[in-house]
Amino acid sequence: MTTIVAAGLTKSYGAEPNRVPALRGVDVAIPKGTFTAVMGPSGSGKSTLLHCLSGLDTVDAGTVRIGDAEITALPERALTRLRRERIGFVFQAFNLLPTLTARENILLPLELTGRRPDAAHFDAVVTLLGLPDRLEHTPAQLSGGQAQRVAMARALITRPDVVFADEPTGNLDRRTGRELLDLLRRSVTELGQTVVMVTHDPAAAARTDRVLLLADGRIVDDVAAPSGAEVLRRLDELDAGEGAAGSAADAAAANLVADPTAANRVAERTNAGPATRFVARLTPEATA
Repeated sequence: MTTIVAAGLTKSYGAEPNRVPALRGVDVAIPKGTFTAVMGPSGSGKSTLLHCLSGLDTVDAGTVRIGDAEITALPERALTRLRRERIGFVFQAFNLLPTLTARENILLPLELTGRRPDAAHFDAVVTLLGLPDRLEHTPAQLSGGQAQRVAMARALITRPDVVFADEPTGNLDRRTGRELLDLLRRSVTELGQTVVMVTHDPAAAARTDRVLLLADGRIVDDVAAPSGAEVLRRLDELDAGEGAAGSAADAAAANLVADPTAANRVAERTNAGPATRFVARLTPEATA
């Protein structure tokens, strides 16, 4: 079974004559219950691909299907609802609400949808992530690794069709980053989760089932059962052939993580910080 199918994805940033292409006719299919890494040189379009696959950004052309839903055809309110109910997100910034406990942060997506938590699933997720003794702590009382695990639990609690992780180890030390990658791996093998992760780290990519390598807005390689050494070799080959033309697109795409369009409208009205902007992406009021 396939969780995500994308066809002919095209995306550019800016206006003519300075328009910068970020994706150039990308086709990709992500099977259910797999762990996929997206890699490539700076400016290759990897963050843009993740944002378009997850509905955080629109496409200029092409289609994206998540399960039975063609997300590129959904109006903004319906897309917000789909992101809230069927997609999990893990970012570098943990985006936890500081006044809520770990338990409350984890259950927040369910609260927003009015769904009652499944006690067995909640216990399975927090046990997998090693959080049972941290549930009543606020984010200020958690280490960086614990905070990221809470963010991951929040992404898993709704049993999403897919979890998108954008450089999830970027703010963690090496040891904690390895632990988080192990947990992502276990979420696939033990919970049947589908995970798509953008990373720069060949060692992180080696924990996955598959690596998609991008260059100049196109998928140029698809590596099954990757090793760190093989990924590094292929990245070196791509780096040697990449110019600086894509750097503007990469920078523009990176801004979407902190400030997606829908979230910005809420943030501007409320003077919200990053954590509140994250919640805005999950609530229908973001599209009002």
